[in-house]
Amino acid sequence: MKKILLTFFALSLVLSSCEFDKGFEELNVNPAKASQIDVANKFASVILQTSGGRYENWRASLIYQSVMIQHFSSTAGYWSGDRYFRNDGYATSLWDRYYPSAVKEIEDIRAQLTSEGNSGSEMGMTRILRVFIYSRLTDLHGDIPYSEAGQGYINGILKPKYDAQQDIYMDMLKELEAAVAQLGSSTTMGAGDIMFQGNMAKWKAWGNSMMLRLAMRLTKADSATAKAWAEKAVAAGTMTSNDHIAMVPHTDGPEGINKNGHGEVFDADGNPRMSKTFVDWMKDDPRLPILAARRSDKSTAIADLIGMPNGSTGVTVPDTSIYAEPNRNVITGRDAPMVFQTYAEVRLLKAEMAFRGWSVPGDAKTHYEAGVKAAMQMLSQLYTNAAAISDAQVADYLAAKPYDASKGWEMISEQYWAATLLNEYEAFSNWRRTGYPTLTPTNDPGNVTGGTIPRRLIYPTGEESTNADNFAAAIARQGPNDFTTRVWWDK
Repeated sequence: MKKILLTFFALSLVLSSCEFDKGFEELNVNPAKASQIDVANKFASVILQTSGGRYENWRASLIYQSVMIQHFSSTAGYWSGDRYFRNDGYATSLWDRYYPSAVKEIEDIRAQLTSEGNSGSEMGMTRILRVFIYSRLTDLHGDIPYSEAGQGYINGILKPKYDAQQDIYMDMLKELEAAVAQLGSSTTMGAGDIMFQGNMAKWKAWGNSMMLRLAMRLTKADSATAKAWAEKAVAAGTMTSNDHIAMVPHTDGPEGINKNGHGEVFDADGNPRMSKTFVDWMKDDPRLPILAARRSDKSTAIADLIGMPNGSTGVTVPDTSIYAEPNRNVITGRDAPMVFQTYAEVRLLKAEMAFRGWSVPGDAKTHYEAGVKAAMQMLSQLYTNAAAISDAQVADYLAAKPYDASKGWEMISEQYWAATLLNEYEAFSNWRRTGYPTLTPTNDPGNVTGGTIPRRLIYPTGEESTNADNFAAAIARQGPNDFTTRVWWDK
């Protein structure tokens, strides 16, 4: 009996201890505080993180891609991309910023929506933005952490594998199709949707337009898959006007990602000039005086706008004030929107589809002309101080430079290059895919590419030690971690 009583007493202590712990835990929960941050607030944050701050836009976008693609030029030595120098910190800046912020946040949102049983518009919007984030990373670097990325807190994956780019692309296309299907007629994101303000028709158009973009990225690597998905995207319904442009609005304050990252760079750095390649190509284009101004006196007269050759140095060009710079009265504002994808791009991709003989309503000439018109007239919608380009000006330009089917792909691709100024991630990707415009490389003695334009940006060197096995597997599959290794869709 004594033994039974002792056992009962011990059990009662355990049970009472459990009840005490339960009460103690409840006492330490603040009923007025949410256990999770509201998804809408997270969503607005991840959109701004994706647009990016000054750090990665200065380095990955401008210092490397914008000058490699010869939109801009600079004599400053730290503008490494102009002369194909290797600066590990600059070349890996998008990776270093995106994985701890945009990637982590978008995976957190997806996990939270899943736990809440949300399979509607909010999940569809999240999946579309998620694809955009990863598409930037894989286009720039190649094989990347994808299926296991951002899972450190959620699933304890601290050393994510690198997925092959081919697998990433196949999954991203399927994700977009499924995401668009989840979009309803409304959303509870509210003010969190700072891109389209809850307009589901615009989200659907962007999802399908991104599907078209990613499909066309595969024309070299897998033409059959590119054709199938491009035709599917067009049939599903892409952007139909400049009102559908996917862009992130910015303000002139407070500090940080509320401001346009490019605008912050131009505010701090007076070195970049318009490339001679770009200005010479645009000499008869009504966009040029909107996009450029002479450094010395801010003149926008066509005769005054001279581009600076890429590869210039302080020795070869001691006075850069005579050259045109980005028009600081129009396109470089800290409150300018950051563009992700435009209607002009969509029409030009459709022009390429028609040029290839793929199934798309309308012919190449019609889409080409519509793309040029959209690219010209979107400027006054994007930038407050931009002069509106009239229908008559567009018509005059097209009459002077009519579409020539014998040079169709070249003309389409060059217009795409012009239309993606300040969307340097896309400009660099599409140039690698098409080879147009034909660019003459710089050949500085200190370059690391053998005098060829880089084909990708490198992985962070820290990955070699912190994620060694997965890093090694990616290198073995893709090739050396250097600027001349081509990503899968570029081979």
